[in-house]
Amino acid sequence: MKRFLLLVVFSFCLLALHRLWPPIYEASHRRTDYAVEGIDVSRYQAVFDWKNIAKADLDFAFIKATEGQELSDTHFEHNWNSALINGVKRGAYHFFRPEVSAEIQAQHFFDQVELFPGDLPPVLDLEVKGNLSAEELVNAATSWLQLAEAHYGIKPILYTGQKFYNRYLAGRFDDYPLWLARYSNREPVAACGRAFQFWQYTQSGEIEGIAGKVDLNVFIGRLEELAALCVPAQEPENVEAYFAKGK
Repeated sequence: MKRFLLLVVFSFCLLALHRLWPPIYEASHRRTDYAVEGIDVSRYQAVFDWKNIAKADLDFAFIKATEGQELSDTHFEHNWNSALINGVKRGAYHFFRPEVSAEIQAQHFFDQVELFPGDLPPVLDLEVKGNLSAEELVNAATSWLQLAEAHYGIKPILYTGQKFYNRYLAGRFDDYPLWLARYSNREPVAACGRAFQFWQYTQSGEIEGIAGKVDLNVFIGRLEELAALCVPAQEPENVEAYFAKGK
């Protein structure tokens, strides 16, 4: 009888703890508690039907453009142009390789990516430290960000994982929009307490039009705030005129 009562009490305590602190897990389904949703894609998602993606009520898509010194994503041009044609707000990102100078990497990105009014700012994907010290990594990333800001006239976004950010980057880059990855049902927490603008909450999402799993993201804010973050909207030329320039 004592064992039974202890089991009942233990079960009750577990239930109470579950309600107070729900388990951390990586959800594969889209969240419904954020108003602005998006994806990020690269060549690793093999097939893209951007007409269907545009119908999925997604508000933005980040698209891999370049990596390191020479690598260009083989699907970038198709994804970049298709997103524009189908009315999906787009952004391009560069995967940073610490063994290559920031100047060379920035120029590689500039050679591949021309931003259009209304596009999201360029993104620096910073996930690898390599043989650099933390300070050297910060200096290299700062160079890339400053070069990109000067080139495009808009502050780039910094992307990284929550753990990597807290270990090496917390308290730095506070002037730049922040995009954090944390595969969980709980929002990321920056050790320095700063706010973030984007949250990549799973790498196991499913979207019609994309073969395989895809990263799902939310923007912390409203659509108007997302638009305010983008390349300043001038009187935009139409899509046909854009492609007539040979882009």
